[in-house]
Amino acid sequence: MHKFKYYLLLLSLLIARNIKAQQAKHTFALADSVFLLDGKPFQMISGEMHYPRIPREAWRARMKMAKAMGLNTIGTYVFWNLHEPQKGKFDFSGNNDIAEFVKIAQQEGLWVILRPSPYVCAEWEFGGYPYWLQKEKGLVVRSKEAQYLKEYETYIKQVGKILAPLQINHGGNVLMVQIENEYGSFGSDKDYLAINQKMFKEAGFDGLLYTCDPAADLTKGYLPGLLPAVNGLDDPKKVKQLVRENHNGKGPFYIAEWYPAWFDWWGTPHHTVPAEKYAGRLDSVLAAGISINMYMFHGGTTRDFMNGANYKDGTPYEPQISSYDYDAPLDEAGNPTPKFIAFRNVIQKHLAPGVALPAVPAAKPAMAIPAVKLTAAVSILQNLPKPVSSTTPLTFEDLQQDYGYVLYRTQVKGNGKLTIKGLRDYAVVLVNGKTAGTLDRRLNQDSLNLTLPKGSVTLDILVENLGRINFGKYLLQNKKGITGSVMFNNSELKGWQMYSLPMANINQVKFGSTGVNYTSPTLQKGTFNLSKVEDTYFNMSDWGKGVVWINGHNLGRYWRVGPQQTLYVPAEWLKKGRNELVVFDMIKPGNTIVSVDKPILDQVKQ
Repeated sequence: MHKFKYYLLLLSLLIARNIKAQQAKHTFALADSVFLLDGKPFQMISGEMHYPRIPREAWRARMKMAKAMGLNTIGTYVFWNLHEPQKGKFDFSGNNDIAEFVKIAQQEGLWVILRPSPYVCAEWEFGGYPYWLQKEKGLVVRSKEAQYLKEYETYIKQVGKILAPLQINHGGNVLMVQIENEYGSFGSDKDYLAINQKMFKEAGFDGLLYTCDPAADLTKGYLPGLLPAVNGLDDPKKVKQLVRENHNGKGPFYIAEWYPAWFDWWGTPHHTVPAEKYAGRLDSVLAAGISINMYMFHGGTTRDFMNGANYKDGTPYEPQISSYDYDAPLDEAGNPTPKFIAFRNVIQKHLAPGVALPAVPAAKPAMAIPAVKLTAAVSILQNLPKPVSSTTPLTFEDLQQDYGYVLYRTQVKGNGKLTIKGLRDYAVVLVNGKTAGTLDRRLNQDSLNLTLPKGSVTLDILVENLGRINFGKYLLQNKKGITGSVMFNNSELKGWQMYSLPMANINQVKFGSTGVNYTSPTLQKGTFNLSKVEDTYFNMSDWGKGVVWINGHNLGRYWRVGPQQTLYVPAEWLKKGRNELVVFDMIKPGNTIVSVDKPILDQVKQ
């Protein structure tokens, strides 16, 4: 008994000592050309990965992979629309627990670069802004407009309560905090940037603050007195020259976003960049003593309707796909790629003599499960909530709806041309409950010729929010749904009923039996049993367009246009025994789901 008590006391002391060591205060400062960690030169070798794009259960495993590639730091944005989805209602739980993400990094011996700017871009819905900002009268994001600054201040103070204590000068592992994000690509108001700095300090971020901008816009986006980091430039000489020109002739030098590849959007080829194209560039940057943050080290998956979109004058609307694989060193499932190995070999060269990297953890196993038969189904028209009535169509924002779908219903007579002005973003048009056609904002489609039965018929328009724009001036014009009038034979249709279908809780859907030949958008459900759990990929290439849920988790969108044809299913969200699968398809419902053990991210279809 005495021995047991002794060992228990010893264990308690070791745990306490370990916790104290983790919480020991360090210093992090700027010298003329290098960063100083505890007074000694420190080169950040960082990689970006975003907590909501990775299942919480896998955060630690991804960080172990980061260490194995040679990273000493992790970069992440903080996403306002996740943490304040409705005005005044904050959520830092579950996969939104950013503080736990940072603490796990510390436990794994990693530093963190924190990017809690209200605007993040990130190929993320509305660039990270919550949809409800558009309901506030007169509010203008990324400006000195009073209402915006008020909401911004409320949010950043909530973030500060949780994350400011994790800064390095308070015993945490957050080295630096970024204000705004690539502001120089949007504006040049230094007073606005100074307000950002003031808010961050008042929220408790009293350590090192910095700005980051693409090279061409850095002069507009940096704030005198803060370190100007550069994005998208990896010529050591040019990086150093640009930073010195804007920082009193001094460094340190930090590439805040170094791109080893790129993201994808629907209907265009998958982007890949060979590892050999960038391994040499990484070598030259590290040899020059420049700190770096790879965007992305690990992309993961953009789920829950949270993908963004790009749009600028003269180009199509470009909604991004659900996979955020990014052709990154760590793939969508968290496995090392040839790029990972190539970069690891480069980083190893620049470590201190005698320092060896950890062994690379084994790749996660993946499996193809037997085909899943969907045994219950219901038309979306049979699952409508109570409608809101209005003379003219209301937007998502008018309906206080963030994401998903809205069904617009009215009555029409005769034959003719249907025109939807301001469609955002994709519509299925139904006549008396049967699909008559589709309209796609990407293709500038806004009209459809309809031949209708005699008498008054029911016209339904199911509209999908395909992702709010996340970059550029059109951030300010981001409402969803039908944002203009609907014309039929040159006459405006009035007298609308609108049904909100955010599909945030799929468990509320009431299913019936299958066997019905549905001619409208359809929800279907099936179950399957597993004796083991491993990653898998649902192959949706024979389906049309929709969303899949596994055990209540939204896996993201699929769309036959590609390039993404599979949806990644993390092992962490599967169960031994019974699993439940739900599919919503807008245009081509099937009745069987097939899975494969490898992703298909490179097949574009017409």
